[in-house]
Parts: sequence; structure tokens; C-alpha cells
Amino acid sequence: MTTQSAFKRIGLFIRKDDPVMENAVEQVNEFLATRDLTVVCNEPLSFLPSLDVISIKEFKTHCDLTIAIGGDGTLLSASRALAGTNMPVVGINVGRLGFLADVTLTNLAHQLDAILCGHYRDDRRFLLNATIKNSTKTPSIAMNDVVIHSHQNLHMIEFETHINGRFLNSQRADGIVVSTPTGSTAYAMSAGGPILDVDLDVVVLASVCPHTLSNRPLVISANNVIEITLSENNITTAMVTCDGRPGLVLQPGQTVRIEKHESRIRLLHLEDHDHYSILRAKLEWGRKLTC
Repeated sequence: MTTQSAFKRIGLFIRKDDPVMENAVEQVNEFLATRDLTVVCNEPLSFLPSLDVISIKEFKTHCDLTIAIGGDGTLLSASRALAGTNMPVVGINVGRLGFLADVTLTNLAHQLDAILCGHYRDDRRFLLNATIKNSTKTPSIAMNDVVIHSHQNLHMIEFETHINGRFLNSQRADGIVVSTPTGSTAYAMSAGGPILDVDLDVVVLASVCPHTLSNRPLVISANNVIEITLSENNITTAMVTCDGRPGLVLQPGQTVRIEKHESRIRLLHLEDHDHYSILRAKLEWGRKLTC
């Protein structure tokens, strides 16, 4: 293995100056310092005051690689912010095993060194755009899922779904999840949706607590345009949430347009990355049962 790094300028992405993250960030920074690389961070760090700070929006011109430190949620945040830049992202998992962030602090030197030297798998994941039609609000981006649900109470909402302009159905439910394969192991799975292979170019529509028992999750091509209209019969607003972040308020009669984002996110994994092994570990498949 060559010691020459394939990346020269590294951007560290963290969600906030969290004391729990201090040890992890220091470990990563110390390792990168041994490689004589230029390192910046998206947040000022009280424990590393000499580290240059720039906005993640500037990473595309100042960095060759983004390292997201924290877990899957942190990596999702970084990926949304870097949409359209083709910037590769590596996730360093601090805590529990992640589906996306698979570099660990325990094996940091070996694993991160391999990636820096060009020994990695390049994994391209698509994103979703959510826009309220006839609105000036900025579109929201999701890597996992777009969820439409009741805004400020526990009432069901009534909505209609169209795919490529063709009517699909009208239903009453607590909400609906439109998920990418990346997000199929998140909220969509809790709503009864299938686990999708991450290489599939599809999305799943899974209703949350639907009023009719005949309602079932639907898998369609990700190239379709999905439009979900909050019925005029609703007496309350709804919320459009992307990757679990409160986003756009939807008024009765308004329509959310969900479609594939024009660019993909580049995730760099270890060469021996095995998504099925992660599924087994996270979902406890194959665990020996006891009487």
C-alpha cells in the first residue's frame, strides 16, 4: 500500500461543538496531522482553536474530501449540504454501528489510511427534492426520506397521490413516507415498508398508520415524479419533513412535488464494506435464539 494520499485537503464536518465529540475529533485531527494534509472544520472548536474554520458551503472549493464525524445523522447532514458538488464523503462512526458511517475510532489509523491512499469503494446514492408547488419556498433535500404528516396535532390527514400526473389513490393516514433505498431501513421500515437494496434506482411509498387495511407499501421507479396533495377537507396544516428535520408547512389544498435530485452523493467505504453484514448486525438477523 502506498503512503501517498489521494486527497490533500480535508474538511472535517461535525454537527456542533459537542464535548462528547471532543475525543473523536482530536483523534482524527492528530492522525491527519501525521499525513501532512491541509485540514479545516465547519465549526470553531474550543479544544482545537488553531484549526481553520470555513462554512461547509466552501468545502467544494477548499477541500478534496469531507470526513463526517459522529454517525449516520451527521453524514446525512453533510451529504445534503454538499449536494451537487461531487465531493466524496467518509463517515466516522462514534458510538453504535451505522449503516453509512463505517470507519471506527478503534481502527481509525488503518481504515482511514487505506481510504486516503485510494483503497476504497465509491458508493453513489441519489437524493430527493421536495418542493411545494406554486410556492417561493426553497426546495428541501433528503437522502433518507421525505415524510408528510400532521403538523401540530394527532389527527389523521387526508391526501391524494399522483405519479407522473396520473392519479394513484386518496387516503387517510397519520402520514406518508417517500423513501430512497438508503432510507428504507429508517422510518419507512417502521411504517411496514420493504428493505431495498441500496443499488436499486427506486423509491418506496409507505403510509403511516393508514385508515384502510388494504393499503400497502408501493415501490416505483425513482425517475417518477410524485405529487401529494393535502385535501381541502383537512382542518389543519401538515408538515413536510426531510430526513427528520422540520421543514415546509403544507396548507390544505397545497401539493408537494417529490422527485430525484439532479446529482448523487459520493460515499467512500472500506474495500471490504459489506452492506448485508451491517444489516445482520443492526437488525440482529441470524442471532441464536434461546427457548
